[in-house]
Amino acid sequence: MPILAANHLEFLSRSPEQTRRIGMRLGKLLNPGDLVCLSGDLGAGKTTLVQGLAQGWGSLDQATSPTFVLVNVYHRPNQESLYHLDAYRLENAMEAEDLDLDNMLENSPLIIEWAERIQKALPLECLTIQLRWVAEERRNMILSPAGERYENMVAELRRSAFGGG
Repeated sequence: MPILAANHLEFLSRSPEQTRRIGMRLGKLLNPGDLVCLSGDLGAGKTTLVQGLAQGWGSLDQATSPTFVLVNVYHRPNQESLYHLDAYRLENAMEAEDLDLDNMLENSPLIIEWAERIQKALPLECLTIQLRWVAEERRNMILSPAGERYENMVAELRRSAFGGG
């Protein structure tokens, strides 16, 4: 395991519900234009985390994996949108550009599963969350912020979830 930078956060979830709860805390911090990039093998907990992110952001819609439709849109009661893209079936960044990611990010947060597949099409500043299967109920998460906005987001999450500085 690599030594993490000071602004990174490593978390061991002991259950799907705990993964959802950390997602809910992070979802409360999302603003329009925020990009959250998720990576991890099948079964690592990406969709479970997205369920928490969407709920914490304020969506009443049930988050599901958009593997076959590519993009799900979740709404708040005021009709603000949260985009959830699954890049697993995309071959490269050019295919992602056809989805008009800039338009999605203009007025909404965007969460991308399998973001590493389309990295070249994404802004450099984002929050990357790497999820790793540890055991049946346990998942390791490493949150890596790129840019001041995301460093502040991770610092706020650290304060709200763990009380640390």
